[in-house]
Amino acid sequence: MPQDPADRRVVVTGPPRRARRASGYYRPRTEIDEQTTLGHTYVRSLMRTQLRAALAVFAFLALLVGPLPLLFEAMPDARLEWAVLGFGLYVPLVLLARWYVRRAERNERDFVRLVEDR
Repeated sequence: MPQDPADRRVVVTGPPRRARRASGYYRPRTEIDEQTTLGHTYVRSLMRTQLRAALAVFAFLALLVGPLPLLFEAMPDARLEWAVLGFGLYVPLVLLARWYVRRAERNERDFVRLVEDR
């Protein structure tokens, strides 16, 4: 007896499924979403690293700009003051800002890698 084409079986294949992890395993993202103590610790670690970078920039900036009034008082020529402000200060400030942005982005990238469990 011939089979009806609608009754014919079809084999469906696809990519292998990932093995499920033990039910006791929580990803860091879940910990953060559920606001557990561990999730709070993850977020605090990111905030701490960002604060450390900001304080390093602030300290360097204070050492760079702090002595300027003494330097200007010691300079006899006012034109030299503008040269120091325009050329001597601008380049270190740009480099400092660039370093801080790269550092903050790297901290965030490391945090995302940790949270995404890669």
